[in-house]
Amino acid sequence: MKKFRKVLDGLTTSSPGGGTMGSPSCGSAAGTPTTAAPTPKEIDVQETLVSENFQLCKTVRHGFPYQPTALAFDPVQKILAIGSRSGGVRILGRPGVDCFCQHESGAAVLQLQFLINEGALVTACADDTLHLWNLRQRRPAILHSLKFNRERITFCHLPFQSKWLYVGTERGNTHIVNIESFILSGYVIMWNKAIELSTKTHPGPVVHLSDSPKDEGKLLVGFESGTIVQWDLRVKKADFRIYYDEAIHSVSWHHEGKQFMCSHSDGSLTLWNLRNTSKPIQVTFPHGKIQKDGRKESCKPILKVDYKTSRNSEPFIIFSGGLSYDKAGRRPTLTIMHGKAITVLEMDYPIVEFMTLCETPYNNEVQDPYAVVVLLEKDLIVVDLTQSNFPVFENPYPMDIHESPVTCTAYFADCPPDIIPVLYSIGAKHKKTGYSQKEWPVSGGMWTLGSHTYPEIIITGHADGSIKFWDASAITLQMLYKLKTSKVFEKPKPNEGRAAELVDDDPFAVQMVSWCPQSRIFCVVGISAHIILYRFSKYDANTQIVSLEVRLQCDPEDVISPSENENNPCFSEPHSGSHSPQPHHQHPVSPGGGTPESFKDSTPCLKVKDRVVRVPPGYQAELVIQLPWIDGEPPQQISSLDINSAYGLLAFGNCNGLAVVDYLQKTILLCMSTLDLYGAADPYQRLTRSPRRNRQSTSEFCMRGLSNFYSDSKKRIRTSYQSLTELSDNQQSVDMERSKSPTSGYASRRAMLQQLHGVTMYSHDEHHTATPYCWSDRESRENSFSRSRSSSVSSIDRDTKEAITTLQFGESFGRKSDTLPTPCLWVGTSLGVIILIPMSIPTDQEERMEEPVTIGPCGAVLMLKGSVLRFGFLDCMGAHIQSPYEVWRDLNAPEDPDRPRKRKLVHYSPSSSQDTCGEGHLAIVCSERQAKVFLMPSQSCLFVHNITESSFVLRADVVSVWNSVCLACFCANGHVMTLSLPSLRPLMDVNYLPLTDMRIARTFCFTNGGQALYLSSPTEIQRITYSQEMYDNLQEMLGELFTPTETPEAQNRGFLKGFFGGNAHTFDREELFGEAAAGKASRSLAQHIPGQGGVEGMKVAASGAVGELARARIALDERGQRLGELEERTALMMTSAESFSKHAHELMLKCKDKKWYQF
Repeated sequence: MKKFRKVLDGLTTSSPGGGTMGSPSCGSAAGTPTTAAPTPKEIDVQETLVSENFQLCKTVRHGFPYQPTALAFDPVQKILAIGSRSGGVRILGRPGVDCFCQHESGAAVLQLQFLINEGALVTACADDTLHLWNLRQRRPAILHSLKFNRERITFCHLPFQSKWLYVGTERGNTHIVNIESFILSGYVIMWNKAIELSTKTHPGPVVHLSDSPKDEGKLLVGFESGTIVQWDLRVKKADFRIYYDEAIHSVSWHHEGKQFMCSHSDGSLTLWNLRNTSKPIQVTFPHGKIQKDGRKESCKPILKVDYKTSRNSEPFIIFSGGLSYDKAGRRPTLTIMHGKAITVLEMDYPIVEFMTLCETPYNNEVQDPYAVVVLLEKDLIVVDLTQSNFPVFENPYPMDIHESPVTCTAYFADCPPDIIPVLYSIGAKHKKTGYSQKEWPVSGGMWTLGSHTYPEIIITGHADGSIKFWDASAITLQMLYKLKTSKVFEKPKPNEGRAAELVDDDPFAVQMVSWCPQSRIFCVVGISAHIILYRFSKYDANTQIVSLEVRLQCDPEDVISPSENENNPCFSEPHSGSHSPQPHHQHPVSPGGGTPESFKDSTPCLKVKDRVVRVPPGYQAELVIQLPWIDGEPPQQISSLDINSAYGLLAFGNCNGLAVVDYLQKTILLCMSTLDLYGAADPYQRLTRSPRRNRQSTSEFCMRGLSNFYSDSKKRIRTSYQSLTELSDNQQSVDMERSKSPTSGYASRRAMLQQLHGVTMYSHDEHHTATPYCWSDRESRENSFSRSRSSSVSSIDRDTKEAITTLQFGESFGRKSDTLPTPCLWVGTSLGVIILIPMSIPTDQEERMEEPVTIGPCGAVLMLKGSVLRFGFLDCMGAHIQSPYEVWRDLNAPEDPDRPRKRKLVHYSPSSSQDTCGEGHLAIVCSERQAKVFLMPSQSCLFVHNITESSFVLRADVVSVWNSVCLACFCANGHVMTLSLPSLRPLMDVNYLPLTDMRIARTFCFTNGGQALYLSSPTEIQRITYSQEMYDNLQEMLGELFTPTETPEAQNRGFLKGFFGGNAHTFDREELFGEAAAGKASRSLAQHIPGQGGVEGMKVAASGAVGELARARIALDERGQRLGELEERTALMMTSAESFSKHAHELMLKCKDKKWYQF
């Protein structure tokens, strides 16, 4: 514990500049606490946070694995594994059991193989490396890796209860790997030995490997060209060879081992009998019809087929693909053939892989399939095979986060405990039906609710205007409630209306959300420059939505020209007069001064329903605020929003100005340009420019903030994944960004800020260009960070508009002379200016609904480097001051005369806990470059910390950690930092993300409890923690992937089956593949790599048997490697000794008969 004693200047200091830009503190080194003129008044803040309280790590990943490539299932442990193109592996069990692993190489996962009921997983990656993962610990780790140097891996097969893995390669060879030691066997099936010597062509890569159910000593090898070979492992020769004209994609055995089925590239299925392999006993084209000329329709390839027998019915034949080419527009299908019945299941997305789940893990028993897991490109479904209509199971995992592309996120920890059950009860009424009644078949692992849990909610906004509330408690994720904002508006007709000129597909896309969990007031900002205010009710109601139009459109353009003394501007007290609000005016005059004729073109982008509508229980729209088109020009996007339920006020701003709305009285209180907010306290000299030359060209640059987030080639939003990920997932663009700006991961800081804040902040030379907006062209025009900027204009270029970037309601002191806190609005701009606007709000409930809210003239004006991002407030003891709020009340509930519905307000007054130090509070302000702590009402700058010089802050928030508060920051260069409060002492600085793309920048958010999240891919949410306490408790919160389970016993084989079924059970692989019989493999063929990740896993499970086993195994590997090196050195020494002995003997024989004088 460290105590900071800070000497403050008195409340009667004359100039606010003395404590802000004019003080030497602003020029001090980063993070150095500075003081103003000392006075006898002191403040004691005991800072309890130290660096040891912080530890950054990933906790859990939610959502559907992005770009999946492989699928595997353990039928005994009942856990599922999904591999992805980026090298990730998701392992899923019962709800709560969800683990994410990542290969360091980032190579795509080609295939997954469980060691059934062994708690291990083998992954084959595109870099021709095999990895063995240990799943007997909560965080899986790699135990061994085997890198193939000369051949490329194409297929792997691991027989049940075997320790020898068959690996097929692109050259057509089959190698064998010992799973325990991960060493290559000397036994190799060469392609030229597998096929006949008379064959002149190469059979192609190995596409299938499987052991015969009848005899484990027979291996079926399928080559891409259509060649199939059954190889006798004992005698090392082929039993039979099949040469088929069509390429093979997959092979599946009948459980008796007498037949197998193949799928081919021409859409056919062939059935082969081992008694006669000269031709197939059956050839079928399931989806190929005979045409009029007698020929078959050409069909697409059948990529995979499963041939599964059933004890009580006919066999199942399940395959993907095979549709005819002439049926254009047909969706991907999974076909289930059961007897004479053929069922075609159409899928929403292409099928990546499917796997049939069977009752037994033994391949020589009746399979009895009960479900099919189908992995699609963007979904995971499980089909119930036990019912004739083949219903799907209800997926318990949050796999539909990306149902519509995610455009914004919000994270709330330590919510009121009653909010989650209420949202769940409302959302449960709208759940889909028709699912299978059986339990979800992926039920492995174990998960219990940990002791360190509290209510958490994640909110996601989507491109189609929908909002989803998720229960994120205890590192799980469950859908609670879905809200569709588009229902507020009339359906826009195609290519009609103002919205069609801006965004073709998604005029309702969510850009920003603001939620007060205590009052349950919810605000949504949309791409079409609209704001919707919702109230929560448990009852349905008939309501008519009130619509307001706010004209935030500036005509004159003011260019900022910093004065020569910009680092030390002199502020004078603002004039007492200010622009008077017009509380009852539905259309206040434009801040730039409009004429009545300008109202004729005042058209909003969307049309609000103007009739009484029936709304269901849940969130019900009460007010819609829209920025209309003016003189043929679209409105600028809204860049900041704050709502306060205690005040009944809503404030929002964009690059033109600020507006404040009283949502209780449905009136506009303030609508003013940013320049007019200053009054006489403007810190800049403004040069008025001539009227713009091309007015219509401005529509090319408006409404682009979120649109650029979707697409860099068109100014519109797309729901497709390609457009959502165009800026960040295109490898070429990522490489371009990385090469241009290695420090930040983005080529242009200003271009990123434009998209991040959702406002158009462009310079005038770009404004007049007629060239359509193009991301790559814009980036090529922009320079990297290195352009020189003044300290006061570091947010964006000097020649720019000044946008409102952040807003915060709270009890504060608007002026130095104030002795009591009053409701204030803190305004932060893109030029680093902070403006305080005091307000007078009636306290009585009746007066509040009748008397107008008055907004006083502009109060204090403070400054920082860079665009202002966040405000926070502490009392003089260092405790966090929350914004006041209204306790939730249901306005639609039946009237109760005994309990009248009155507004109950909760205030956190800054003076409530300041008995010792008098009235006042601390204001924390963070910009994209620095953080400052001000003492109010004296406006003295107590502490300054320059957060970054080479990059800029994307997200910042004042959060509670370890029963204290700190400032958490996320920078564009990927650094996550925490600073103590109020001293701004650096506590943690971790280079977490090497490259920050637009998606992460826009969705990253902090919350209390030391947690944060961001959208790691278009389909996945990654949660992280920066708290040492949660890091220590993470093992308890994670689920167990492996649970001790007895392996099912094999069925008793009858006497005749055992007698005539061959000697399958006497097959000893160790005898064939071991070093004694097969010898050692060539060292140049594959390189064994001990698992690096196993060390971390051993630390986690050091006290358990698994950890000891892993440590012992790695130690044995290292010891064996050292012994091998010692053996080589010993052999060299023996060879040298033999050579020396030989030469000595020859010399002795030569000199034996010589006399002494002959020497």
